[in-house]
This record gives sequence, structure tokens and C-alpha cells, in this order.
Amino acid sequence: MTLSVVIIAQDEERTIGRVLDAVKPIADEMILVDSGSSDGTREIATEHGAHVTHQDWLGYAAQKNFALGLAKGDWVLSLDADEVLTPELVEEIAALLKDASAKDFLGYRIPRALYIGDVRVAHGGFYPDAQLRLIQKGAGLFNDRLVHEAIHIDGPVGMLRAEMHHYAYKNVQQFEDAMEKYARLSAREFVLQGRSGWRAHPVNEIFHPIWTFFYRYLLRGGCLDGALGFKLATIYSDYVRRKIRYFREELRTVA
Repeated sequence: MTLSVVIIAQDEERTIGRVLDAVKPIADEMILVDSGSSDGTREIATEHGAHVTHQDWLGYAAQKNFALGLAKGDWVLSLDADEVLTPELVEEIAALLKDASAKDFLGYRIPRALYIGDVRVAHGGFYPDAQLRLIQKGAGLFNDRLVHEAIHIDGPVGMLRAEMHHYAYKNVQQFEDAMEKYARLSAREFVLQGRSGWRAHPVNEIFHPIWTFFYRYLLRGGCLDGALGFKLATIYSDYVRRKIRYFREELRTVA
């Protein structure tokens, strides 16, 4: 069975070479959909054997679905431009592609480990963060969401054992900036979904972040990641607070 790897990217020269090098041993084709990079992303991808095509930004889900539509393989692996497969995961996928029983599942989830710079975040609810990314061609599409899009499949889904590494942020400040963006997008998504206004209550804005910090730092072991674990738990609890506040602001604009 053949494998297509599809990636969407814009200004990802920091990681795209590693992403493509890692997946090259199992990929029958590598497709990168670029939405207008101003750095060396396109050139690096081409040098590493990817077919590069341009598509103006359509939104997270629509852009990834556009990339899925370009794939020709029996199986499709959809990656972000900062997700690097481990050698163990490459071996596991290679074995799966040779196994006829693999088609008992329409797709497979892959454990994902977050890195801040070169530091692995092992606790605090950030692992295993399993993502459905390996699917039979045509078995599913990303759901239409502004943020936190995911592939939807009507059928059985399996789980791989080996992991991929997510080099999403160069430093903690980048993580904090991303949480601000995601808070605003999530609030807008709540409105589009018609979520109940009780979520935006000021009392919820106080207590939900407190519970989030307690859950991530203590119950999910963020404290085991030292100062980084404390900082990430604090940022994530503030992300929850801002998401609730922005939701309340969004509700006022549509009232």
C-alpha cells in the first residue's frame, strides 16, 4: 500500500527540513501546500523532495482538506510543518503499510509530544495528545472549525504506539502568544456553534481557570516539569480565562 504525506505551511523553514527527512523513508509522495511563505520554506521543501504547490490561505480545516485532496496514495498522513516522526514511528507505519489487516481501521491516531524549544513537555496534560492523522484515502476530512480542527471519520480508528515530536514553539513566549490567538478564535467558534451563554458568566471566568491550573499542575503532574511546568500551567489557565472573557465580548457583538 502506498503512502502520501501532505503538509500545509507558511514560513516554516525552522522545521520543514526535519519533517520531510523523517518521513521520506516511507512516503511515496510528499506534498507541501504553501500559503505564501516569505522565508526559505518552499525552497527547502523542494530540495528535500516535496512537491510544492501554492494555495491562498483558506482557514485551518479547509487548507488541510485541500491538501488531502491532492494525495494519490492508498493511505494519507497529514502533518503540520513542525511535526517530526520518530524512527520508531516510521518503522511502525512501514510495517502497517505491509499488513493487509491494517485496513480493519479507517485511520490511526498518533501520540504527539510537545517541545518548547528542545525541551520535551512530558506532563501537565500535554502528553500523549494523540492526533488522528493517518487515514485511508477518502475516509475522512478535517471538521470545519476556526481552531483545533481534527479529522472526522465514521468508522473504526486504531492507535499507534510510537510518537511524533511537535516542535511548535521556539520559546515560552511563542506558546503564550499562540494561546492568545487560540483564545480569540475559540471564543468566536463558541458563538458559531451556538454554545450556551452560561459559559461566559463572570463567575466561570474566575473559577474555571483556577480549576484548570490545579488540574494541569497537580493532577496531571505539571509540577514534575519544574519551572517550565508551572509557567505552562499558568499560561494555560489564563488562556481559559481569556477564552471565557472573549466569548462574553463576542456575545455582546451579536446581541
